[in-house]
Amino acid sequence: MKKGKIGVVVMTMMILGMLNWYTFTYDEGLSDGVLEVQARVLSVDNSDVMTNGVSSIGFQSVELQLLNKGYKGMVMSATNQLNGQVDYDEIYVAGDRIIVALQLKQGQIIKVRTVDFYRQTWLAWLFLFFVVVLLIYAKIIGLKALLSFVLSLFVLWEVLVKGLLAGQEPLLLTGMTVVLLSAGIIFLVTGISRRGMAAFLGTLVGLMVTLLFTILFGLKMRLLGLTQPYVQTLFISGYHNLNFREIFYSAIILGASGAAMDIAVDISASIHEIKVQNPDIATKVLIQSGFNVGRQVIGTMATTLLLAYSGSYLTLLMMFVAKDTSLVRMLNLKLVSGEIMRTVIGSIGLVLVAPSTALFAGVLENVTLTKIIEKGEELVEME
Repeated sequence: MKKGKIGVVVMTMMILGMLNWYTFTYDEGLSDGVLEVQARVLSVDNSDVMTNGVSSIGFQSVELQLLNKGYKGMVMSATNQLNGQVDYDEIYVAGDRIIVALQLKQGQIIKVRTVDFYRQTWLAWLFLFFVVVLLIYAKIIGLKALLSFVLSLFVLWEVLVKGLLAGQEPLLLTGMTVVLLSAGIIFLVTGISRRGMAAFLGTLVGLMVTLLFTILFGLKMRLLGLTQPYVQTLFISGYHNLNFREIFYSAIILGASGAAMDIAVDISASIHEIKVQNPDIATKVLIQSGFNVGRQVIGTMATTLLLAYSGSYLTLLMMFVAKDTSLVRMLNLKLVSGEIMRTVIGSIGLVLVAPSTALFAGVLENVTLTKIIEKGEELVEME
């Protein structure tokens, strides 16, 4: 069996083990606590709701029918509290499928609270479409990419996020997580090969540079990381002792890691293909070819980061234009400065990933075990 197939089998077994663990650790029969289940809205009463434009305040009375096993068919009443926050509030109508939280005591429902619309089915269809397109085009490589995608979600959730909440050192934990993910993703896709090793080493170089620049400029610009989404919510929830500055730095490194791996694999794969087509090509020429490919990739990747971050803050940019905010004031806002720093430092790291990977790949593709043995014999004869 080829190494690539062995990697796929091992990764599949790991993911099945993760899913099995989640299945057995999820307890649907809680006797005390809160259980979230699906429900169908039967009717609503909006007599206590005051609406002004798109904002609503008050209480929406909802009659609903539970859909989950163990509670299926039960008709309950719930209150949907509206606080005038359009980014959180939901207005329900009859026929909606929603999530509700059941407060249980000794297995009995004592209170029902609405949570949100049930969007999981559409998300599942969307993900299924992604899987089908990926497998049709990329075949076995697509399967490897899918496995690495699932593995990444698991590691981010179970290792990084929970570790940060537990108070572990953010930069150290993020660094270890990124190295683990880079190795797993790259070697799963490329196999244990020279191009995989070159891509991995090139990615590490780019991420180390990103880390150094992040720490240096973050301190100089006095960015504390408090502008990140939901920081205030974490404070209120009791996580005020977390190092949000380093968590902000960690977010920059994590955000740059995916693009760094992408560039590194592109360049190492290109150099490998050149070597396959021209086995006698010199190392210097091979490295120069990698540099040329890297320039083309970097030409669009830096702009890709800019567009990605701009898309996340499109409404903020619209507000600046609507308020006719001066350029000086806009650039010096903590939120804007932080995002500019994130984009530029990420781009610097990507620029250095390209030549580093080209150098590693050019050398590794032309290094064979025979040449290493010959060099060793020459050294022995000289001694």
